[in-house]
Amino acid sequence: MFYRDERLALFIDGSNLYAAAKALGFDIDYKLLRQEFMRRGKLLRAFYYTALLENDEYSPIRPLVDWLHYNGFTMVTKAAKEYIDSQGRRKVKGNMDIELTVDALELAPYVDHVVLFSGDGDFKPLIEALQRKGKRVSVVSTIRSQPPMISDDLRRQADNFIELDELRDVIGRPPRDARPSDNATVSESSEA
Repeated sequence: MFYRDERLALFIDGSNLYAAAKALGFDIDYKLLRQEFMRRGKLLRAFYYTALLENDEYSPIRPLVDWLHYNGFTMVTKAAKEYIDSQGRRKVKGNMDIELTVDALELAPYVDHVVLFSGDGDFKPLIEALQRKGKRVSVVSTIRSQPPMISDDLRRQADNFIELDELRDVIGRPPRDARPSDNATVSESSEA
């Protein structure tokens, strides 16, 4: 439930939202996403969090980061860490939970409603803290994927759960590999 006079802030866990949309078989059109939430209330900020591999000559997520930065999103990035796991596989780690949490708590006095795009159960204490401050919190993720992309605790704690699959017609587009090549289309592809 949204109210037109509510001051909104979006907090997008980039890798989590990418994984949820991919599990549902579509890509996010971030221009449409921003427009949808501007329609739902007074959108003050739209934050997007992702880790970047700085040592790669080309990062597949760089075009998305640049586009978002120039189109009304507040970008929060940091260098991802590469490591080799116990089986000798190359892994990338770049958790942005602390940055998102600090930003949400700092912005809380200026908003009425926080929309969190993540299913990560680690955000349950953030939702509780925002609710203690009198803020409403909606969480956008999916239970329609196998396995579900949202923790049950997070979904229960939120004031409102928005099923990502139900936003498909509003903010989605076919996945890149299902359409002809389009240079303007970029998607979150780093595992963070």
